[in-house]
Amino acid sequence: MSPADPDDAKSEGQPQSAAAPSAFPPIADYAFLSNCHTGALIAADGAIDWLCVPSFDSPSVFGSLLDREAGVFRLGPFGINVPAARHYEPGTNTIATTWNTSTGWVEVRTALTMGPTRGEDTTTPHTRPPADEDADHMLVRTVRCLSGNVEIELVCEPVFDYGRTEADWTLLEDSRHTADATGAGQTLRLRTDMALGIEGGRVRARHTLTKGESLFCALSWADGLDGPETLDDALTRLDATTEFWRSWFGRARFPDHPWRAAIQRSALTIKGLTYLPTGATVAALTTSLPETPGGERNWDYRYTWMRDSTFTLQALHYLNLDWEANEFMQFVADLEPNSDGALQIMYGIDGRRDLTETLREDLSGYAGAYPVRIGNGAFDQRQNDVFGAVLDSILLHSVRSKRLPRRLWPIVQTQAKCATDVWREPDQGIWEARGAPQHYVSSKLMCWVALDRAAKIAEIRGDKAAEATWRATAEEIHADILAKGVRDGVLRQHYDTDALDASTLLAAVFGFLPANDERLRASVEAIANDLTEDGFVLRYRTGETDDGLSGKEGSFLICSFWLVSALAVVGESQRARDLMDRLISIASPLGLYAEEYDTSTGRHLGNFPQAFSHLALIEAAGRIVFTDLLAELS
Repeated sequence: MSPADPDDAKSEGQPQSAAAPSAFPPIADYAFLSNCHTGALIAADGAIDWLCVPSFDSPSVFGSLLDREAGVFRLGPFGINVPAARHYEPGTNTIATTWNTSTGWVEVRTALTMGPTRGEDTTTPHTRPPADEDADHMLVRTVRCLSGNVEIELVCEPVFDYGRTEADWTLLEDSRHTADATGAGQTLRLRTDMALGIEGGRVRARHTLTKGESLFCALSWADGLDGPETLDDALTRLDATTEFWRSWFGRARFPDHPWRAAIQRSALTIKGLTYLPTGATVAALTTSLPETPGGERNWDYRYTWMRDSTFTLQALHYLNLDWEANEFMQFVADLEPNSDGALQIMYGIDGRRDLTETLREDLSGYAGAYPVRIGNGAFDQRQNDVFGAVLDSILLHSVRSKRLPRRLWPIVQTQAKCATDVWREPDQGIWEARGAPQHYVSSKLMCWVALDRAAKIAEIRGDKAAEATWRATAEEIHADILAKGVRDGVLRQHYDTDALDASTLLAAVFGFLPANDERLRASVEAIANDLTEDGFVLRYRTGETDDGLSGKEGSFLICSFWLVSALAVVGESQRARDLMDRLISIASPLGLYAEEYDTSTGRHLGNFPQAFSHLALIEAAGRIVFTDLLAELS
């Protein structure tokens, strides 16, 4: 074992560095593709290391992200692993990679393609009305030689069911240009104008392109395994995908501001994490990317969290994406509650309730981070913040649409009742701690949000009795928090500690206290000064919090964006801008964010790309942009 092996640090009792040499690419080096049904991650070397089909939460067919033997699909120059440049084609989620070799230059384009809806989607059935464009259920790649001549290699090695089942390949049509890979009850069809050869569980092809020549390949899991037969067909699919993304992009409202590009990439990422058949949004594309390098803080985020709902609605309405906002609210309205009427904290993207967590002990995990989890054991936790998130999103939607949909009023009633019934009880908190339940301040605060927003919705509806009842309960919760959750003028993590928690920044975001209240300012300053590393915000100090886990974690990006918003609320506009500039500067090379950021190494940690991080960026940027606009008009 070499001294550089990450396991050395573990064996010596030292924390593993996020930048330790590894066969796994840095998380931030991945490009994200989407067809709004599933997504893929492409490493800088052109290898697709993560793809689940047909949907985000299906088992992976390419899983090298979590085990280097769990499946990969690469198309690129033979023997060259570092590209000259990579970029998203403007206004899209199509990635273009430029390569140079000693003999020439080529460009590779890759997309999960979208196009005109072609009848009923039997691959991933819809509960929302089908749109004019939908996923093709295929991955399309083309290579064009720009100068000289370059030898191109294709290697396609799916391993089904999270690396458990090797593919069984068959050449079709008496040709070396089409092959089917079968395993674990799934079949993928690969088409290309290269000549394929089967080598065990993979197919491989090599071909030299000269200037002006192109080639293609396409991997399909569509109904009937439909796919492009020629290069022109492949280019048509890519052009339709560009048209889809740019048409959608054109409907959004983006401010003319220096942060415009960051907001646009975040919007494209959020759209890419949306599951078109139901309107749900996944928290992240991946499972089990570690929050602690080499550690156990590894979770499956391919589900929909109710607490994300209010941030999702804020972002979508701010960007004028009202259709997507309405689709998400209809998904919420479809969800089956618990027996007491409360919504779960998370659901499957198809609305299913049971997300039982299992471990995949056969997978190594990303850079040795173990275990790999499928499912999420927190799905049945009690987290009292969920009621506030849901009701705030309904209020936002009602104000924006200037009507309260009939099917949402029963949800308002049940969630307000649940918040009323449980706000005095301890829970696991917003961070889903696996330690003992506590009286978390942010949970109480979100119960206040629930009753405050319920009262405002009742006012819109003209229900005076409900408005009065819910407003009185909101005032009771408000008083309880200030009496028990504040010490030395600062909001604390929970009622029985002096520890800080970044979730109390939500007091500023949701208007719990006036902007000029000294307790709010002191709370914001305490977090800025005492809960940061190199200026970036931690969720909490792991040594002060019983979260049921070991190991230190990185700074949480959403918390740093919350601090931007909170600083803006309390009038610290320049500090808010300074922190926002720093946060934008640490985005991945392609403008993406994971869940956490390791300040000591500059590496991203946790699942990727992370919806919460991008949603919080849009909210924080929007708050400052709006403030700047008001200043210009005054």
